[in-house]
Amino acid sequence: MRGSPLLLVMILGVGCEQATASDPRQPPGAASSAFVVPPSAHEALDKLDQRRPVPLLPMMAQHQKESMRDHLQAVQEVLAAAAASDFEQVALAAKRMGLSEPMRRMCEHMGAAAPGFTERALGFHRAADEIVGAAKTRDSAAVLDALARTLRECTTCHATYKQQIVARLPD
Repeated sequence: MRGSPLLLVMILGVGCEQATASDPRQPPGAASSAFVVPPSAHEALDKLDQRRPVPLLPMMAQHQKESMRDHLQAVQEVLAAAAASDFEQVALAAKRMGLSEPMRRMCEHMGAAAPGFTERALGFHRAADEIVGAAKTRDSAAVLDALARTLRECTTCHATYKQQIVARLPD
């Protein structure tokens, strides 16, 4: 079926507002012709998403997202290093995801208002520490097994929890 690109844009734009440069809902740096989903659509999606909320201030949510993107980059580096049997690099990349005292405090702070979240987050970091231990043995299968457990922690957490942006943290 052939269709006009204009028709496709019109169909995709139904129910959306076209953003303008002065639209405060438009993210910084976004093109002025981008479509913005109305708040009611975000609310409807949120109601459909039955995961447990993790209440976070906007700055905390952004910090958490940046941290998770770094974890994902570290996973990619672990996998690439494991494929090359570069166990030193495996350990270095995995250490970025490992449990440290500052990381423990951050997980406790982020998860303070979400029962079970801190424990799940700490489980991820402990699993990443297992990658480091496996790299020290220079055992590729052990590295991949530990990486699989680490990713299982990621997917379980993301299947259970979602960020909830709040103006004020609960007491």
